[in-house]
Amino acid sequence: MCGICGKYSPAGVRAAEIQPMLDAIAHRGPDDEGVYVDGRIALGNRRLSIIDLPGGRQPIANEDETIWVVYNGEIYNYPALRHELQQRGHIFRTHSDTEVVVHLYEEMGERCVEKLRGMFAFALWDGNQHKLLLARDRLGQKPLFYAQRGEELLFGSEIKAILAVDGQAHEMNYAAMHHYLSLRFVPSPQTMLKHIQKLPPAHTLVWQAGEMRLARYWDISFQEKLALDERAYVDGLRQKLGEAISSHLISDVPVGAFLSGGLDSSIIVAMMAQDLGVATSTFAIGVEEQDFNELPYARQVAEWHHTNHQEACVASNLMLALPQMIWHLDEPSDPIAACQYHAAALAAQHVKVVLGGDGGDELFAGFDRYVGLGYVKYYAALPAFLRRGLFGPALARIPDSFAYKNRTQKLRWVHQLSLLPDMAERYAEATFFFRFTHAEKRALFSDGLWQEVGGLNSADVIARPFRNAPADDVIDRMLYADYHTRLPEHSLMLTDRMTMAHSLELRSPLLDHELVEYLAAFPSQMKIRGRELKVVLRRLAESYLPPQIVRREKQGFMFPIAYWFRHDRHTLLRDLLLDSYFVREGLFRRAAIEQMLREHRESRVDHHVRLWLLLNLVLWRQMYVEGASVTAVTDMMKAREKATNGTLV
Repeated sequence: MCGICGKYSPAGVRAAEIQPMLDAIAHRGPDDEGVYVDGRIALGNRRLSIIDLPGGRQPIANEDETIWVVYNGEIYNYPALRHELQQRGHIFRTHSDTEVVVHLYEEMGERCVEKLRGMFAFALWDGNQHKLLLARDRLGQKPLFYAQRGEELLFGSEIKAILAVDGQAHEMNYAAMHHYLSLRFVPSPQTMLKHIQKLPPAHTLVWQAGEMRLARYWDISFQEKLALDERAYVDGLRQKLGEAISSHLISDVPVGAFLSGGLDSSIIVAMMAQDLGVATSTFAIGVEEQDFNELPYARQVAEWHHTNHQEACVASNLMLALPQMIWHLDEPSDPIAACQYHAAALAAQHVKVVLGGDGGDELFAGFDRYVGLGYVKYYAALPAFLRRGLFGPALARIPDSFAYKNRTQKLRWVHQLSLLPDMAERYAEATFFFRFTHAEKRALFSDGLWQEVGGLNSADVIARPFRNAPADDVIDRMLYADYHTRLPEHSLMLTDRMTMAHSLELRSPLLDHELVEYLAAFPSQMKIRGRELKVVLRRLAESYLPPQIVRREKQGFMFPIAYWFRHDRHTLLRDLLLDSYFVREGLFRRAAIEQMLREHRESRVDHHVRLWLLLNLVLWRQMYVEGASVTAVTDMMKAREKATNGTLV
């Protein structure tokens, strides 16, 4: 695991020019630093030493040093690739997984990515062809950003690396902001900054002779299905998942595991202990509010499999960490980021590498919305005049309890989605309910801002892959859309930044691309059956986990921010939002924000996610557009809290 950066310029590049880029991503690799410079190209690397601790220093070259690479990630099949390449006559100077890339490129050129099994983002310079190759893994576990400046190209693992040397890149992208407020992420290739883009997952970028060429090298299909009995599906999953977990344990340092008490992380810990005999440390984060607290479940799994279990609780003063979190994220995000940030902080005190359950909800169809859309379909069969004129107004009058997955929210969700014309749009807006719909953004934005971005429909970002999915089943279409959007752009972005903020490597066995392809061939009834989610995983888990864990409903990794915004942090939140740049400059309507704050405080509507999105946006702009430091923004928050007799400590 590392951070990479670099610059191409026909006028030539010096090592000193990319030093600020390296400094900006030092947290991604605190163990070492390396630079390669040759005329028009400079490659930089910050290393977190995991494999081949003494010999894996980057950049790494081929035998005659005509090809150089800087790499971020892990290649889990590198021992087999190394053996194959040695049989072909290649000479290795290190025992690192990174060196496989240069020799594989010698054999296959740009198609080398097709042989890599793992998570990665790398930059490779071919000196013979004067060609720069950038690549990102299939599912988007590792990030890579770039900015073109005429005939020059800058790139880095994080946006802040590019900003460190390009003072003109701070212009805000309001179209991206428009999408963020609905989607909670910015879709590729956009970022929140107009002049910086991100390389999409499963893509390569070639920069040669001043021209750029982008290409997709992998996609997933749900059309070819297996026809087995249930036991065969369970046994096949046991074998494939066991192989993925085993491969993800390759390391020269100890490996721990996140443990939420949910099914995904629990089965990974269980198989590590029961099948692989790995005695590991596990890490869990909880809160005092018991309807959000998963610590008892995590503790139960840890005791069942005798792990070295570590846990901690988080209180409402986590808002003080927001500026630091946003700086690491590069973009504003939603409350899940705070959960992952604190979990990573705990784990990093004990290990350098952790396994996590990321991707399980997409792999096995574990989100409530996959089942919930069926209820929407039935409700939508009622006459529209009844839904709009009777049921809708009645639901609006029911108080919101703020409890996790409360009935009021579920009923309002079903009603709102029923008003949309087809399944693609309903699925696209299935999570907009908790954020900003198109109409809600219209009420928030000024006329001028709406004129600029109102023609963009954020629902298209999800609806397009849903409609174009190589799938016949509606569940598979949902999963395909998630693999292309929500998973890489939101979930995996958060896990990468929040773990690397603490110099911690996170590995996700459930995102092994061969496992993903295998599960895509499972019929949807092995994932969802009636109201039961993750059917095949639950059947497998019966051999590994306590019955209470196997049977419990999905809870999700979340903090009780709704409560905190109603009580402890309400005054600070109100002050920050109403005195923000967006309100002062007339981009957002003050009355719309005041209404959200009032409705939330009075328990009429749970607006905590919308308010969190706006708060993150306000703080992000101060740092990434106005140039304020993390310390300055943190001090500003402390001063505002003190002025309102708060206790933000």
